[in-house]
Amino acid sequence: MSLEYRVRPAAGAPDGALVLFHGRGADENDLYPLLDFLDPERRLVAATPRGPLSLPPGGAHWYIVREIGYPDRETFDESYRLAGEWLAAFAEETSVPAERTILGGFSQGAVMTYSLGLGRSRPRPAGLIALSGFMPTVEGFELDLSPPVPPVAIGHGIYDPVISVEWSRRANAQLEEAGADVLYREYPLAHAVDRATCPSSPPGSPAFWNRRGWARAPPSSPRRRARRPLLPRATRARPPSRAA
Repeated sequence: MSLEYRVRPAAGAPDGALVLFHGRGADENDLYPLLDFLDPERRLVAATPRGPLSLPPGGAHWYIVREIGYPDRETFDESYRLAGEWLAAFAEETSVPAERTILGGFSQGAVMTYSLGLGRSRPRPAGLIALSGFMPTVEGFELDLSPPVPPVAIGHGIYDPVISVEWSRRANAQLEEAGADVLYREYPLAHAVDRATCPSSPPGSPAFWNRRGWARAPPSSPRRRARRPLLPRATRARPPSRAA
């Protein structure tokens, strides 16, 4: 079984790739508009795959939700395998290797981003964008936070009733402890994407660290912690999915 997906070509020879994973109950069209927002110059070849499961209340899913933070093992394992195979095929098709590919996602898609970008024995991507998600705990699955960990941008609404912002605060702490460069942002929304705080350049580039309100602490000063939320002016995007 192969995943359905949409592709947005680069303007020329691609400098890298960008892949966004949608949230629960959405599909490959949901985050597609974010591709041009994140990469307006179209320097990257980009794609949005569709989750392999069709479950109530409708739309596509990456795993069955039984408890937040703990995806159903059987469905998670299968989606993890299929998405990994799809990423390998996409890299071969585009001639863009994993180390030049940015993975991102919202809600369930953020969970898949952490899993595929940091899973043990997985190739390391150029960077991760995790919006309103969490690092999963699944029996038999392990994250590998040994250095070097790719740069990570994390965003989460402080009023999120679906996946509490505490999950992203926890992920931020784990990643910083592992020595990762983390951009962390909280915004006054519920379970939604805030375009005002989405990074607008690929992880690893100077513009990525400094634009759109994302701020990294200077190397000589302590890292910014989640205990003091940064509340930018919000620009509400259509909530990409209904749940985790």
